[in-house]
Amino acid sequence: MLKDDCIFCKIIKGEIPSQKVYEDGDMLVFKDIEPKAKVHLLAVPKDHYKLLSELDKNRSAALCRIMQKLPQIALDNGCKNGYRLVVNQGDDAGQTVFHLHIHILGGENLPWE
Repeated sequence: MLKDDCIFCKIIKGEIPSQKVYEDGDMLVFKDIEPKAKVHLLAVPKDHYKLLSELDKNRSAALCRIMQKLPQIALDNGCKNGYRLVVNQGDDAGQTVFHLHIHILGGENLPWE
């Protein structure tokens, strides 16, 4: 279920433009508008929920399918030598959009900050 006041839900519905790189029934992947690496993509589940703790059986199955596709998406988008996945959970972790999303970072040697 999508929410009317969520920026990622609006992107999924096509109400806000994005640079899509992949889409299927479970997720949308698009370029981050404030990239922190040469490649910075966001993989967003099409079901709205904020935290991993909100996973149920259906969401868990969809997230598993999403995770299985991320290696190929990363490779197809310039991460041939590796990539980093980041999932911020809550305010203290720096989550700014409260719709679960996975950052895919790569395309260069990433420092550990």
